[in-house]
Amino acid sequence: MKIKKELVPRVTRCSKNRYIVSVWFNGNRFRYSNGEAIKSSLKPNRHPVHLRELMANNLCLAFVEAISSGWRPKSLKPKQTVKDDCHLLEVEKHLQIKFELDYSRSYKNDLKRVYTLWSNHLKRLNLERISSKDVTVSIVREFIYSNSTTVSMPNMKRNISALIKEVCETKANPINFRKIVVPKTKQKLHRPIQNLQQLIAESEQFDENLHLCVLFTYMMLLRPHREIRCLMFRDFNADFSVLSLDGSRVKSKRNRIVPVPPLIQSILKNRFSYYGDWNFNVFSARIRPFSNDYFKGRWSAFKKQSLYLEPLQTLYSFRHTGAIKVFEKTGSLQKLQQVMGHSDMKVSLTYLRGLEVKQLDVEDLPKL
Repeated sequence: MKIKKELVPRVTRCSKNRYIVSVWFNGNRFRYSNGEAIKSSLKPNRHPVHLRELMANNLCLAFVEAISSGWRPKSLKPKQTVKDDCHLLEVEKHLQIKFELDYSRSYKNDLKRVYTLWSNHLKRLNLERISSKDVTVSIVREFIYSNSTTVSMPNMKRNISALIKEVCETKANPINFRKIVVPKTKQKLHRPIQNLQQLIAESEQFDENLHLCVLFTYMMLLRPHREIRCLMFRDFNADFSVLSLDGSRVKSKRNRIVPVPPLIQSILKNRFSYYGDWNFNVFSARIRPFSNDYFKGRWSAFKKQSLYLEPLQTLYSFRHTGAIKVFEKTGSLQKLQQVMGHSDMKVSLTYLRGLEVKQLDVEDLPKL
């Protein structure tokens, strides 16, 4: 058995072109890639490859001299065990539960980002081992104010609430987020598209998939990036006159049944006669749909060459325009709720307030 000689530094190659100095002391092995521990400026691995071994030997001699002068390696710090009730550990578990639920990809990414910011915030305050029962409103308020702009504060407040509120409540520590006052965001007015015919015709010339997406968005008020992109031929009835989506594929989590206008019926029948498989995606012509950002990329390319597109107009502008047309034609908020796929009539009312239509109040609506 080879006996380890204590306090006898030796040079060791740790990889192809990297060297370290290793020292045994009190049964522990200490490794040093530079002379920082002995207050030396030697850094062998910072030198050209052909000089590193020579500089490592010089570092080894420096350690021999330091040991003869009384220097000793510092004892290893005991590893800290994570408490079961550590707040960050509990929040991480809660985040994993959120990831397993049927939330949108963007919302999950927001929560993941907020979790990282929250962890760094607690570490800056030396509170990374705080318990959930000790988290205070002032800590959360400081986090929101220091990690967001005036515009993003409301969204940051909502996300951190979704992340830690339930965790703290399980420890009998309800955080009163109403005490955290953030600036109100200014509402944006979504104006309808005026040059509708030109834009739709232009999209048809640019890309047939984008054109069909525009028609679905405007004429059936579907959402582009999830509801439309994932449409399969089997989602329609035999003559393509009705679209049926179950709640797992709709933002409101409710089943959605929408009649299909004749123009879209005609396009779908032509596509199906060419592809011939009910299990195919309407756009990709295969079982799997295009990537999540497919229509985002198509729209970005369309914007660069469009002659009729105005600033701030997006794919959702067609949905806004369609909503206005439905409400002006029917005057029914309930029908608008149904065709928009909103979970509640109040959501439809809030949606209308962001559009260029006459504003309403809840008191003005008939009670069901």
